[in-house]
Amino acid sequence: MNRRFAALSIAIMGLTMLAAPATSLMAQTPPSERDLRIYAGLHAAAATGDVAAIEQLIADGEKPNLQDANSRTPLIVAAFRHQHAAAQALLRLGANPNARDADGYDVLAIAAINNDIETLKAALAAGANARAVVGRDNGSALISAAQLGFVDIVRALIEANADLDHVNGRGWSALITAVVLGNGDKPHTETVEALVAARADGDLKDEQGKTAIDYARARGYADMVRILEKAVGRHT
Repeated sequence: MNRRFAALSIAIMGLTMLAAPATSLMAQTPPSERDLRIYAGLHAAAATGDVAAIEQLIADGEKPNLQDANSRTPLIVAAFRHQHAAAQALLRLGANPNARDADGYDVLAIAAINNDIETLKAALAAGANARAVVGRDNGSALISAAQLGFVDIVRALIEANADLDHVNGRGWSALITAVVLGNGDKPHTETVEALVAARADGDLKDEQGKTAIDYARARGYADMVRILEKAVGRHT
């Protein structure tokens, strides 16, 4: 009996280890309650969405790209807080749409993970780089959106010329990610369909030597398999 419990414990530990990297793909650090309490100037205005204060502070000489202790600019704070009008004002008044926080995320990656199409489109219009490599896992906004099945974000990034075949630290492209970290549901299937329609490479292999269609077949995702069959062999 003890051996059985020991084996079960080892199995659970193994599953936990396998699951951990998936979370790390989208780990971000929004402003904490303490951060929000101590913010002043543009960071405070961005956090609360006070557009009039943003305009006045910048007119008075405050720098729009000032960073907090975690390297968040006011624009990044506005993105985390879903303050659309504040984000648009900051972009209009000189905020850098490609600035990174201490975790290596830009406003596009933050908007992608929060399914915030309004901030994402505003940042793209202001010159945000849809091909940027972000985060500690060398991912991208597109990979993050594919992971979560946010198909409108995926489509917007495809239209903005995101790198369809960029692979992160685990060797996963957006296409592989949508299969491996999705669950075969409609949003992830539509994500796969959008990527395939944009000519994402279905022959890319990860560090295990597996392609997106290999994973889809192993999981029994029949709808995804039918879509992915169109992407196999076309880049050779």
